[in-house]
Formats: sequence, structure tokens, C-alpha cells
Amino acid sequence: MAGESVAPGLTTNESLVAELLRSPDGLDVTDPKAVFDHVLTSLPKRVKVYPTENYYYFTFLYGGVRYSGNIRLDAGDRDSGKLHFTYFRQQTPWMGRSAVTHRVLDAADGVQVGKVSPLVYRVGNGNASVAFELNDLSRVRPPKTAMLNGEEYLGPVFDESGVRFFLLYNAAARMFHYVLDEEAPAADRLAPTGVSDRVRVGMRTGFAFYADHRTKRNILIGVYGQNEALNNALDGPFDQLPDNFIRGESLRQAIVAYDPDLKGRIDRLGRYLGKEMRYAISPYVRYGALADLAPVHECATRNGKRPVAYADCFSGESVDAGQ
Repeated sequence: MAGESVAPGLTTNESLVAELLRSPDGLDVTDPKAVFDHVLTSLPKRVKVYPTENYYYFTFLYGGVRYSGNIRLDAGDRDSGKLHFTYFRQQTPWMGRSAVTHRVLDAADGVQVGKVSPLVYRVGNGNASVAFELNDLSRVRPPKTAMLNGEEYLGPVFDESGVRFFLLYNAAARMFHYVLDEEAPAADRLAPTGVSDRVRVGMRTGFAFYADHRTKRNILIGVYGQNEALNNALDGPFDQLPDNFIRGESLRQAIVAYDPDLKGRIDRLGRYLGKEMRYAISPYVRYGALADLAPVHECATRNGKRPVAYADCFSGESVDAGQ
């Protein structure tokens, strides 16, 4: 159970080396269906999908190479018996980006996807059957201190890093915010940065937060740029929107209010019509050194009595532009 008090788990170099030394078992990593079957049959009979865009992430070692990927039960087509399967050679600073293999699998591929209950789906391939329990955050609401007048709560975000946020939209400032959900079990430890007593950074994630001048909350203001470049689990919450909990047209309306040019070009979940792309909500700085966060504090201090300009300090855009 999340948040349960138990002794910390342990991983060892011995287990990693032993896995590396195993002889390859004949898996054809160029065959998406073979890789999917390997992943599914390796899973327990029931798994928990924590991220709110419904990605179940995995990694495996094969032939001295680490592969990463995910099984996604997309809110748009899972009830039609489809799932999305993606994998790739894990990216590294010295090897750069690798080709990504993506397939939509359904009954035609021998893959069955069935709805068991509103947030539980069973996936089978004839040899294995796994229940995927999606993360039920339907009762999660921000405390009063996490929101200001004029802000709209769009939904809860559970990032693959394990950190939970509230996604808010400030209509007057035309600005999105990811606010740390401090009622969730702590998935990181925030440490001082030396930039300001208002700026703290996650020791594990590198997520940088700003203690709001106006109310008791922490706004996400920065993601370590190298993590975003590597597309890893610490690349920021832009890819974990609250798909299962978005009310009606609230997200689309907020996105179009922010960028009117998108009217008629996206669906209610922010996906571009006719494209395999989604609008990215990423109002934060990509930093390389903690000193890169100083302009956020300077902007917020300078604009403390100007609500719209103050909110814009956390967008990343005005700071990056030197405004």
C-alpha cells in the first residue's frame, strides 16, 4: 500500500551483474509483438499503474543493453479493446536518442483488452493475463491553501517520478501551474538551494519548487534539463496529465484560453486532431545549474504586488526571455 511504513528495499550490484551475465534467451528485440509477449508474461497477475496518463513503465536488460518502454491504456481507445506498446534502447548522454518502436495492439494481434471495472482492465495474449489497476485519484482535491481566487483545478497529476501534483489554471494570468500535493506520501526530500529560502530542490528528482509569497503552497518552477533531454522518469509532469479525471471540456478550454490558435485543433484531452501528438503543458524552467533558478525568485519578488506578472514568473518563458 502506498505510504505504508516498511523497511526500505535493497538493490545490489551483484543482481545487476548477474542479469548482465545471463545468456540471451532468443528474444527478438526487433519484433514488437515478441517484446510485448515477453513483458506481459513477466508481470504478476495484477499490477498498479500509478502515472495519470496511464503508462505502465518497464525496463529490461538484453545482450548488454538496457531497454525501456511502456504499456499504455489510453483513455481515448482502451474501451475499444486497444493498448499502446512502446519500447526503445534506453537513452544515455553518450549514445543520444534511439529509435522508438510504437504499436497499437488489439484482438487482431492476439491481444485482448477488457474492462473489469471503471479503472481496472484485463490484458491477455493467450499465454498470460494481467489486471492493470489504474490509479484512482477521483477523490483528490487541493486544500484551500493550494489555490487562489480565480484559479481552476483541472485534476490530480501522478508523475512517473512518484511525485503528485495539482494541475491548476489561472485564467487572469493565462497560466498553468503544477502545485505540489503535500498531502500525498513524500516521494522526494526538498533541500535548500542557496538561491533563496523560497527555492528548494528535490534531492532525488531534481524538481525545483518555489514557496509562494501569497499562500502556503509550493509551485514547480524547474526540471533538470538533462533529464528532459534523456526522456527519463524525472523529465517533468508534462506527460502525465489527469486523463481519467478531467471534467468535460475544462482542459481543452484552458489550453485554448492560453493559446487561442489551438481552437479546433485539439480534442478534450489536449491531443492534436489527426496526429499522434499532444499539447505539452510545461510551465517551468529547464535548468542546468541551480543558479539558473535565481531569475524566478527575482521576478517573483519584483512583481509581488502585480498578480498577473507575478504568476507569469513561474512560466519559464518570461524568465528565459530575461523579462
